[in-house]
Amino acid sequence: MDFSLTQEQTAIRDAIAKICSRFDESYWLQKDRTAEFPHEFANAFAEAGWFGAIFPEDCGGAGLGITEASLIMLEVGRLGLAACSSIHMNMFGVQPIVKFGSAEQKQRFLPPVIAGTDRACFGVTEPDAGLNTTRIRTFARREGDHYIVTGRKVWTSTAQQANKILILTRTQALESCARPTDGMTLFYTDLDRSCIDVRRIEKLGRAAADSNELFIESLRVPVEDRIGEEGKGFSYLLHGLNVERILVAAGFLGAARYCLDKASRYAKERVVFDRPIGQNQSIQHPLAEIWIQISAAELMLFKAAALYDRGESCGLECNAAKYLAAEVFFSSATRAVRTHGGFGYAKEFHVERYFRESVLPLFAPVSQELVLCHIAERALGLPKSY
Repeated sequence: MDFSLTQEQTAIRDAIAKICSRFDESYWLQKDRTAEFPHEFANAFAEAGWFGAIFPEDCGGAGLGITEASLIMLEVGRLGLAACSSIHMNMFGVQPIVKFGSAEQKQRFLPPVIAGTDRACFGVTEPDAGLNTTRIRTFARREGDHYIVTGRKVWTSTAQQANKILILTRTQALESCARPTDGMTLFYTDLDRSCIDVRRIEKLGRAAADSNELFIESLRVPVEDRIGEEGKGFSYLLHGLNVERILVAAGFLGAARYCLDKASRYAKERVVFDRPIGQNQSIQHPLAEIWIQISAAELMLFKAAALYDRGESCGLECNAAKYLAAEVFFSSATRAVRTHGGFGYAKEFHVERYFRESVLPLFAPVSQELVLCHIAERALGLPKSY
């Protein structure tokens, strides 16, 4: 079992770190203050070709594995969750097209995503359907060579910037389906603002990456924009969940590592009662515990990524990696604020931004509680509880 990086992996990590170094703390502080999307960062990422990292080479991508993508997100995560969210959708959110789209769709849709000329968002969650996705009400009615889509979506990230939307709808009423997971269809189409009212949601953290509610009224979607077969959208959605779990976990761990580094540096420099505060065990021990927790979470992350890249079952490991990463990011951000004392409350010291962002991973993209339910059922054989 080899825990070292290959030369290629080291080169990838270093290349991403070089891009990230161009966007310092003051850049992200300003973006957070103004709630402005980090176009400069996302464009730099696209121009360097990294949107195509995990896309197949015949689709214009680099054909890298999820292990390499995890290394990318670990570096990006150090910049905070707004940085992660600014590239998530283009980098891995449209993977259902790669897996289930036709050859024509891949050629039509993927090159602009990789180039960054198209910006995508994902409409799944609804006001009355969060983790219980089978309860979505947005409906696509077939009319000739089009579908007419009407409904609502909520917590759709970066829709203010997007010109494309990957959207899950019902094409058959839940009541008439043999199984709740039947009757849902996936589309990738233009985000037509004459039919979609995009309303920004004011929120606690990650201000530079907008979250939105979408009101969709009679959106005309060509049949050729349907991904795969009608009624099988839910199964297509599930295919991408393991990738999502791994890569969001990597971002969380990058952010956790930043917070730990920031706290450790401050603990060395801050002198109280004629000694650095880092000399006190009440400062040392919590930071040491976080180092242990981050290191353990990274091992689970790379185990999950390795299993995925080998084509082996990895659902438990992917969910466990997300759980561990979310927990330690929250702990690390909290400890960074506490280590800084009163200055941790000041925006100019940056850790309060990470503290606000660290709340989100506790319930998104899947709640910690649902992860525990999944592991209890699948790993321990306990009865399903929901």
